[in-house]
Amino acid sequence: MNQREVMETIKQLSQEFWAGMRELRESEERFRQQMEEFRRQVAEQRVEDEKRWEELRRSDERLKAAVDSLTGKWGRFVEGMIAPAVANMFRERGIEIERIFQRVRARRNGKEMEIDILAVNDEYAVLIEAKSTLGVDDVREHIERLQSFREFFPEYSDRKVVGAVAGIVIEEGADRFAYRNGLFVIGQSGETAKILNDEKFRPRYW
Repeated sequence: MNQREVMETIKQLSQEFWAGMRELRESEERFRQQMEEFRRQVAEQRVEDEKRWEELRRSDERLKAAVDSLTGKWGRFVEGMIAPAVANMFRERGIEIERIFQRVRARRNGKEMEIDILAVNDEYAVLIEAKSTLGVDDVREHIERLQSFREFFPEYSDRKVVGAVAGIVIEEGADRFAYRNGLFVIGQSGETAKILNDEKFRPRYW
């Protein structure tokens, strides 16, 4: 190969090199633009997702508030149905009720207790938990309430403390669990309420 051919070859290789470099730079620029577009889309999607999550959170809060409100209204309805019948119901069980209080609250040592219906006389204090739907967990919670009653209401420390649970709907097993633990069970009977425990039942005193 003579000198001229060598120079032509070098020139051709040089052109191909720089053409390749231009193509590489163009590819890098396209890649950079694609990455910027991808990051922009990811950022927009993140903002959109955050908006959706915030909307879902607010919807969940609104739904929870509506359920709590409805549950509270049903609970007050059950209390309103039971309270007028309490005196008659417990008179039939040998307990003469003298005073009936609804939504009784007490605070002690930073803790709070609320009793749906408190029926008392000089000998007894009857604590009634009223639910639209009564479950086993509700019974357990009421037993804990009964155990702490004297601490929150020392003015009734000389009373025989007994418990009762009530519900329009009573979940399977809740009534038996309450019965076994010495609680009266109150259910709906027509337009009023009645104690469902049989005559063999003997209440537990706390």
